[in-house]
Amino acid sequence: MLSILMEGMAPWVYTLYWVIMIICFVLIFIAALLAIIAILFQKSNSDGIQGITASSETFFGKNKGRSIESKLKKWSWILLGIIAGLSIVIYIIQLIAPTAS
Repeated sequence: MLSILMEGMAPWVYTLYWVIMIICFVLIFIAALLAIIAILFQKSNSDGIQGITASSETFFGKNKGRSIESKLKKWSWILLGIIAGLSIVIYIIQLIAPTAS
């Protein structure tokens, strides 16, 4: 159906449309994979069974963990923002593309 709507467009506009769409989809795919990895590496908020036993963490061990955790959390939000932003770009391009001539 999209090809029917884009018949009146110049060939370079049609090609540009598909190049932009493919680039956006590839970037979304890469950002999604990186977000999944970043989220899986984050430590759980609940202690679970570890809360029963006493842990002997040092001050330096806690700060190191927090800095890594904060970086992972920050990168998770950045990657999820990239996914959301690119999704909005794709939606806007799909709205504009059939009317362009």
